[in-house]
Amino acid sequence: MTKEERSWILQDFGNSAYSITITTAILPLFFKGVAAANLSDATSTAYWGYANSISTLLIALLAPLLGTIADFKGVKKKLFTTFTLVAILSSALLATVGEGQWVYALIIYIITAVAFNGSSIYYDAFLTDVTTDDRMDDISAKGFGFGYLGGTIPFIISLGIILSADKLGLTGTFATQLAFVITAVWWLIFTLPMLRNVKQKYFIEGKPSKIRESFQTLAATAKEILGNKIVFYFMVAYFFYIDGVHTVITMATAYGVDVGVDSNRLLIILVAIQIVAFPFAILYGKLAKRFGARNMIMAGILTYVVISIYGFFLKTELDFWVLAMLVASAQGGIQALSRSYFGKIIPKNKSAEYFSIFNIFGKVSSIFGPLLMGVVASLTGETRYGILSLIILFILGAFFFLKVKDEKHVNLDLS
Repeated sequence: MTKEERSWILQDFGNSAYSITITTAILPLFFKGVAAANLSDATSTAYWGYANSISTLLIALLAPLLGTIADFKGVKKKLFTTFTLVAILSSALLATVGEGQWVYALIIYIITAVAFNGSSIYYDAFLTDVTTDDRMDDISAKGFGFGYLGGTIPFIISLGIILSADKLGLTGTFATQLAFVITAVWWLIFTLPMLRNVKQKYFIEGKPSKIRESFQTLAATAKEILGNKIVFYFMVAYFFYIDGVHTVITMATAYGVDVGVDSNRLLIILVAIQIVAFPFAILYGKLAKRFGARNMIMAGILTYVVISIYGFFLKTELDFWVLAMLVASAQGGIQALSRSYFGKIIPKNKSAEYFSIFNIFGKVSSIFGPLLMGVVASLTGETRYGILSLIILFILGAFFFLKVKDEKHVNLDLS
């Protein structure tokens, strides 16, 4: 493994602390139990879903313009650095949220989410700079796999502080606020190798275009994608199935609370998900060498269909454990292989632009999943109907993905 590959993987090792602590586990519990303590379960869950929808809409609007600019020499690294540092700082600011301050909490969360997702666009785009096509599935999978480990370590430290708050002489609220600071510091430490060692190898010569010219470039690229059935069908499929995947990740904790799983036990389950997801993400990368990334992505989609159905009938804590392990077996692999599959079929000197469009499909779609789940939960008063509604996204994703050829038979030249 090269120094660039290791540094790229370490960034995932660091920023995954945000994914589990803030997106998935501690912040959702903190929001429902402290910041939104005066709201009903269904209402707070709906507001959490709306906040996720707003953040994804904002990044979707920004991504195309920033993507076209980033492909010019030296710009991608600068934008990655800016978004990452803003995300780290705003994550630390979550420690200033107090009881009943649900509006303030959602505002800061939206800032962190926009910055994190902006950083992730450029991080993904650097995949083409740090490795080769024949190693891309493996490196992408290792990024996700080691990301689960990297996210788990600070999460366990934070969880230990929260569960031992009384013995440490801390209030539960303050102990939880410390978790946000720990997350920010951890993320910063493991971002440093990426900032030091990874360079933009593929780029477009010249200076960034003006805004009008950038939109013209984006329109030309969109036309290229529309004219290529393989890329087009893949991105449409991705639009649907990744929306479902992201919705499960962002809404799972709130759902667990609504079905009666104790908060402390819920955190333990989430740790187990991270630990189990580590080998499964790497396994997906290994199996892709034998069966192809396309077949392994389809296996992940089908797993999520089962998750949506099983989640509707979930009644006990044991049921939630089963659901959690199903999620752990598929969430890293399906995301890692989607990223590497796309990375292999795009022109490398336009990686930021293409990955910005890739993220538009992923992020704009992610507006609808949490929104769908939030609206259904609000209308029915039961979150389980929201989780069942996600099956629509996975079925549509599978339908369009079946139109995508195996990567071994794809011969594209988009440059």
